[in-house]
Amino acid sequence: MQSDTLLHIANFSTLLVCMVLKFPQIFVLMRAKCSTGISLNSLLLELIGFIVFVTYQMYYDYPPPTYLEYPILIAQDVFLLLLILHYNGSLRQSLVYALLLVGGWRLLTVERWIIDLAMSLCTFISAASKFAQLQCMWSSKDAGQVSALSWAMATYTCMARIYTTTVTTGDMQVLVRFVAMTLLNLWVLLTVIYYQQRRRSSSKKDD
Repeated sequence: MQSDTLLHIANFSTLLVCMVLKFPQIFVLMRAKCSTGISLNSLLLELIGFIVFVTYQMYYDYPPPTYLEYPILIAQDVFLLLLILHYNGSLRQSLVYALLLVGGWRLLTVERWIIDLAMSLCTFISAASKFAQLQCMWSSKDAGQVSALSWAMATYTCMARIYTTTVTTGDMQVLVRFVAMTLLNLWVLLTVIYYQQRRRSSSKKDD
């Protein structure tokens, strides 16, 4: 009974957090009207990882509560992508990205081996998205408009999914992915906090 309660809490809290996970980043971006520090490559890779993951879960009829947040995250990432393209002055490219993402999603379910292979690569794709964001900050030595709150919430949701995966499907591929994503999200979060604090310290010295 206690295990069921914890599972429900983990599933519900994950869904609740994911419903607003990208909102802090979206608000920061809209307020600044520029996408400094946010890696477009990171966002695209994250979108691909989300699409592969949710398609894999649906293909094998996993319990919906274990992946219900991903369609919400995909929608938020698409909106964030449009904002970045808008502020970069390249909104026309959105049609190309849309065709590639939709076409790729349709391709995933053509054969079983394709979705299995894509899921095997999913962890590396998602990891690459985190490293792309880290590289963007390392090169500029600034977190720019990156939202620490969004990355903190992403870290929590991955931690919650480690628990839900363990007590439901036990799928090792999925479990390894969430462990890796937890560590990488935490790394990005700490990097954002470090650069933001350094920027505040520099501002105080200038004053």
